Amino acid sequence: MSTVFDIGALITQEPGIHGGRPIIAETGVTVQRIVVWYKLGLMPEEIAERIGHLSLAQVYAALAYYHANREAVESEIAAEDAEHEKLAREHYLTEPAQ
Repeated sequence: MSTVFDIGALITQEPGIHGGRPIIAETGVTVQRIVVWYKLGLMPEEIAERIGHLSLAQVYAALAYYHANREAVESEIAAEDAEHEKLAREHYLTEPAQ
């Protein structure tokens, strides 16, 4: 008999892990991370290869979560990008104290 997985249990959210962002259960890998790589053109199989401890099913679960919650995930990605740009500007564009 083969093992049957509840795909609903593949994505979790916990306030103390990655700020409550959705993650692939028991891995700490955020859905956001998978989505960013996917949007860069990586195929799900390539993502699973790059993050060797993830199964293809876990990557597809993250992508399914993204497609079901696109607006929320895109908003999180945009907020993180804006924060990254702000910090980069502050760090790289400030002149050293003399």
